[in-house]
Amino acid sequence: MFDGKNFKNLTAQEKEEKILKFWRDNKIFEKSVVKPKTHNLKSKTFVFFDGPPFATGLPHYGHILASVIKDVIPRYQTMKGKKVPRRWGWDCHGLPIENEIEKKLGLKTKKDIENIGIGKFNESARENVLQYADEWKKIIPRIGRWVDMENDYKTMDSNYTESVWWVFKSLFEKSLIYEGNKSMHICPRCETPLANFELNQPGAYKDITDISVVAKFELVEESKTENSTPKTQHLKPKTYFLAWTTTPWTLPGNVALAVNQNIKYQIVSIKGDDNKYIIAKDRTADAFKDKEYEIKKEFKGSELIGKKYKPLFGYYAKDEKLKNRENGWKIYAGDFVTTEEGTGIVHIAPAFGEDDMELAKKYDLPFIQHVSINGKFKPEVKDFAGLDVKPRENHQSTDIEIIKWLAGQNKLFKKEKIVHSYPHCWRCETPLLNYAASSWFVKTTAIKNKLIENNKKINWIPAHLKTGRFGKWLEEVRDWAISRSRFWGAPIPVWQCDKCDKEEVIGSFDELKNKINKSGNKYFVMRHGMAEHNVKNIASAKVKNGDHLVEEGKKQSLAAANKLEKEKINIILSSDFIRTKETAEIIAEQLGLAKKNIIFDERLREVNVGIFDGQPAGEYHKYFSSLEEKFYKNPPQGENLTELKNRVADFLYEIERKYKNKNILIISHEYSIWQMFAASVGADAKQSAEIKKEKGDDFIKTGQVLALDFIPIPHNKNYELDLHRPYIDEIKFQCNCAHSTGLGQGGQMIRIPDVFDCWFESGSMPYGQSHYPFENKKEFEKNFPAEFIAEGLDQTRGWFYTLLVLSTALFKKPAYKNVIVNGIILAEDGQKMSKRLKNYPDPMEIINKYGADALRLYLLSSPAVRAENLNFSEKGVDEVYKKNILRLWNVYNFYELYSEKKIKAQKLSDIKSKNVLDIWILARLKELASEVSDYLDKYELDRAIRPIADFIDLPLRLL
Repeated sequence: MFDGKNFKNLTAQEKEEKILKFWRDNKIFEKSVVKPKTHNLKSKTFVFFDGPPFATGLPHYGHILASVIKDVIPRYQTMKGKKVPRRWGWDCHGLPIENEIEKKLGLKTKKDIENIGIGKFNESARENVLQYADEWKKIIPRIGRWVDMENDYKTMDSNYTESVWWVFKSLFEKSLIYEGNKSMHICPRCETPLANFELNQPGAYKDITDISVVAKFELVEESKTENSTPKTQHLKPKTYFLAWTTTPWTLPGNVALAVNQNIKYQIVSIKGDDNKYIIAKDRTADAFKDKEYEIKKEFKGSELIGKKYKPLFGYYAKDEKLKNRENGWKIYAGDFVTTEEGTGIVHIAPAFGEDDMELAKKYDLPFIQHVSINGKFKPEVKDFAGLDVKPRENHQSTDIEIIKWLAGQNKLFKKEKIVHSYPHCWRCETPLLNYAASSWFVKTTAIKNKLIENNKKINWIPAHLKTGRFGKWLEEVRDWAISRSRFWGAPIPVWQCDKCDKEEVIGSFDELKNKINKSGNKYFVMRHGMAEHNVKNIASAKVKNGDHLVEEGKKQSLAAANKLEKEKINIILSSDFIRTKETAEIIAEQLGLAKKNIIFDERLREVNVGIFDGQPAGEYHKYFSSLEEKFYKNPPQGENLTELKNRVADFLYEIERKYKNKNILIISHEYSIWQMFAASVGADAKQSAEIKKEKGDDFIKTGQVLALDFIPIPHNKNYELDLHRPYIDEIKFQCNCAHSTGLGQGGQMIRIPDVFDCWFESGSMPYGQSHYPFENKKEFEKNFPAEFIAEGLDQTRGWFYTLLVLSTALFKKPAYKNVIVNGIILAEDGQKMSKRLKNYPDPMEIINKYGADALRLYLLSSPAVRAENLNFSEKGVDEVYKKNILRLWNVYNFYELYSEKKIKAQKLSDIKSKNVLDIWILARLKELASEVSDYLDKYELDRAIRPIADFIDLPLRLL
């Protein structure tokens, strides 16, 4: 491979391209994965899980850094004799993809998506989800990474989704799944809740300027009651409670005020103002700092409990149908009330805060949700109906309208601007709302101790993450909201009855098929008897062709009829070709069926081979490079197999709807019958080709009869199994509540409209990529958990977390043993890399200039492999290239120039020399190998790199 002529005058890029070509041509990676059976190792397989990226953009430096880390450890383990499968995956679902499609289709709201149709939206998502996949397949191998990108897994594949369903049902059966109404952060633009760890994604929190207000809540005068005390009897009608909020838009939803029973409060009067104000003692000076005021009374918060006040807004208070209305607009005790900021009195809106909701549950307060999930005021909020409460373009605008109203009603005490960190949607950057919404949850709090215990078993690089960032996150674990009110995602497999409270969780495709309403029909398919064109071995694809059955074909038809007698055939449905008609007539006569029971259908015709009609059959087959190509490439004037499948599948679904409890014989042609079987299981092109290969040259022989197990399944326009919306939503089945409740006719089981949080899907990656437990069960269980994973620091509250949660819930053990966490690569000035600012060099420009090895070495020797940030510097890459890569090539070129023989690779143990310099350098080389191996065994990549650089630099230091 290596000779002076080929490498001497080449650039770094050209040398690497030659090496890559050699690897490709000789399938070096593939050979490295298939280890000889003679290997006698305790652990033959080293398992590595590769987290799936989105393919909605090109790889950036963060991807390259992670890929280099993911390449080094598996290569090292391969060198140690291990088999290291490396399978690429794609994250296909979720808001990142949906946002891209919304932009492409010019959609702005969730309603816009529903208007164009979920099917159209999701089909566009499917078509565009891998739009940059081809570029990834060029760049990832170019950086020298060995990974199987052809046999990739995709989170949108039905097999993957089936494993996700299994995970969900397994957790459900362990009582770790529940539906609940909780206060969560929602994105009003996306109209869906977000999980708490999504708020920790990079860029989720942004500093913004908001307007805080202190509102005046007028005390309702009351006669002396049991709740009155001597210290509070003097309170008069013009006395106000002062409550502070940074979210004025929540004030129309106020139903209570909270005070701390143990805090001291004061009644304060202002010179020139007849009103009196109640506020926490520790907040008085700050609230009245610009006013001349006097303290009238002081008392503990407990003495305020039960006092009533007038509603700030009257939109809901007069509604007599409002549940728990009698408990509203009073003062309640809340331990969460402090005097660190505000007034020591907290405005309670149960629909818009966790503490608020808990207080509402405790005291049975009325629940008012005056804002829709799209972030707009509801119609009953007449003064502000239809306004966005926190518009992305101007997040203060609606708060300003609220403040104007308060001022006009003499209910505003104070306003001021504040700068605070506010959560935004990590995908569309819309300000989030704290909002009470229904969601499905994983009860992670129930396995908190086991999560912490399992984390102790994991080797973290850097080590401080175990008890630091990740460990502390586990200590504060909260239940995980896993449902999303969206469209492009794996559907949550929960069906609920529209009459009773019953719900059913489906954990597999077989379970689903058993629930699907069926016609009761029994199907048999038969290929026509042998005809004249079969004898001649020519293609005959036109209905006018006069290819009759030969004598052998007639005998085959009679034999088939005899076998079918016991099946009690009611109807024969046949292609209208001469050979199929003749076959149908023979069968009908033998079975005693009237001619009216023979129905001919054009959709059952032979595949249209176009110009190859009348030609040797081999000519048609030679036109295609593979079976799979036949599904998307049309012969001239003919049809492809996808078109064939669509017409025969259309036929099958129609007769399933049309007939009930019939025994039906379908007479057709080989390829048409093949595609019936493909459609019955929802096979795509690749799967259809595999079905054919399993059968050999003929999928079905002339005159042969096969039973067809056909059940209508959720499918897309090409009749491929598709568990996405809207297809899965069409699957409904009968509830048995008629028997158990006496409700008469039972209700219908309808799937809930939610889809999974894409983090639940990626956390299911170990199972989804293997289609566990439906396939590869023994192999998976033998090799789980993974030895190694690697991703960026942000995944400590993302993929690392979801992997651990699901594996702990399922198997009570971690999903991985060792994890390397990389930091963020920033621009040279320490700013975030920005395409708009163009503050960093394009990765491919760096690779083309210095070669991938220089970039790899630069990244691996940086603090970025220990979760620290790296300010990327081209000068740094240049220095690594000159000090390491270039020197190594210069040494190689020196030997090439002066050696008498072609240089060949040798094992260290085979090299024998008495030259003192040879002995010395070989000793140093063995020492280097030992040192590097030691650090790689510990997953300390930067430390493994340093001895290599020192070794290269050693001769120069000795000069």
